[in-house]
Amino acid sequence: MQTDERADELSRIVVDECIRIHRELGPGLLESVYESVLTAALERRGLRVQRQLAVDIRYDGLTIPAAFKIDLLVDATLTLEIKSVDALTNLHAKQLLTYLRLTNRSLGLLLNFSGETMKEGIRRVVNNHGRAL
Repeated sequence: MQTDERADELSRIVVDECIRIHRELGPGLLESVYESVLTAALERRGLRVQRQLAVDIRYDGLTIPAAFKIDLLVDATLTLEIKSVDALTNLHAKQLLTYLRLTNRSLGLLLNFSGETMKEGIRRVVNNHGRAL
């Protein structure tokens, strides 16, 4: 299966689990709680999940170790950024897009668990940097 197809399949699984978690636990918990529960739910489905994955940045001949952390990386393919905020902003999407660009990944999900419904808190972010149109 191609990477983009795999990322789409993984994103469907993640969205299903997020909706279930939000229905059961509701909004208002800390991001770390949703991150822990989502990790366990995805692992129960047989997926490999890396949590708080430290990423090095290379800049101008320098390597800066553990410059930032990805909340969750699913099957080394799909990047997840977990939020528990009143509303998602463009800054949140830009943060995830930069993470995708710096790790050379194509797809990420921005997941905000604080809304009335989970559906309103899901944003798909695509990195087209360096790809042919």
